[in-house]
Amino acid sequence: MLAFAVSFAFFFLVFFANQMLLMAEDILSKRAPVWDVVRLVVYATPAVLALAFPFASLTGALMAAGRLSSDSELLVLQSSGISPARIFLPFLVLGMLFSAGSFVMNDALLPLGTVNFSRLYRRILASSPALELTAHSARRWEGLTIVSGDSRDGVVSNLLILDAPQGGKRRLITAGRGTLSEGEPGVLSLSLTDIFSQSNDPARPGRFEVSRAESMQYNLLLRDISDMSLGVSPREMSSRDLGALIRERQQAATARSIRRSEEAREAREQAMELYLKALEGKTPAARALSEMKPLLERASGLSVPAAEERTLRIYRLEYFKKFSIPAGAFCFVILAFPLATLTRRGGRAAGFGIGLLVAVLYWAMLAGGQTLGNRIEGMSPFWAMWAPNVFVLVAGGAAFAVKRAVG
Repeated sequence: MLAFAVSFAFFFLVFFANQMLLMAEDILSKRAPVWDVVRLVVYATPAVLALAFPFASLTGALMAAGRLSSDSELLVLQSSGISPARIFLPFLVLGMLFSAGSFVMNDALLPLGTVNFSRLYRRILASSPALELTAHSARRWEGLTIVSGDSRDGVVSNLLILDAPQGGKRRLITAGRGTLSEGEPGVLSLSLTDIFSQSNDPARPGRFEVSRAESMQYNLLLRDISDMSLGVSPREMSSRDLGALIRERQQAATARSIRRSEEAREAREQAMELYLKALEGKTPAARALSEMKPLLERASGLSVPAAEERTLRIYRLEYFKKFSIPAGAFCFVILAFPLATLTRRGGRAAGFGIGLLVAVLYWAMLAGGQTLGNRIEGMSPFWAMWAPNVFVLVAGGAAFAVKRAVG
């Protein structure tokens, strides 16, 4: 158990430093209350724990089995009549416990922590609006996008504001400089200078209004922004909620796909009719060609997967990832036990080093699978996320076979 505890503490600190401290530093630099930052870190901890469990299972099993092998304790146990299967059983039990712990963190505590994190962040935002305007960042809300350039001493340069409310006049505003100023409670007030503005009305698409100004006061209601600034990503949803959302989006995507296929077929049929008329001399060739071109372009455009379908693929990847990462803790144990006994001279140090190497390789395969699953349309999201576990199981089976062959 000591080896597992040490491994868990190590990976927890690694992931904690990678994800939590950067977030805390960003918020503390805006003079947010320290106690609120501590609570934000606590609410974000389940995400760290969910990742720490599988890798702690790997290195812990390697270190424990490596020590047993290097001290000849495995040989003593087998000489006492204890079969290798019984020796391996506690490792399997710990692997299943670590898998269960990772799944609970990922599927239950992570969504709960996200809800509390979002609620507290909105409250901090209302009292510290500077959190919403940082250097070289893009903040998106419903109908509003703010892109900022350099930031120094509270002054942001090269601001771009895209204001496109539903059913309203669309505006594009650029400013040479912008400063957060004291406004009314619940209002984020931007003092802008060197203004260029362009607006148009969707009801009159052919008309644009352009204006310039030396200064401008741009006000945003923090209540409206905070309600929309932190959406829940698929990673932060429970598997049940994410599965229901995937089924709902799948039904909508299927209906859209059928409609797009029908529209593409009609466009191709119209283009074919024009082609046949041109062959029969009923329509001039130049005229038929000019009318066929937009129809074929439309058919080609409808054949490209819609953005909603790509989003659905991302959701499926995250859904299978919720199960593959916790299952990795169990798969790692199957690899770690025979691998550690084959490197009996190294003991715990060798086990820890091998564990880090396998963890890096596993993480690279997982990240690569997610990237390929996002980019390659025909790739199965299931295999993209489960391929690393299959690789670990195959490697574990090979290690068991080698161990049996060498005795």
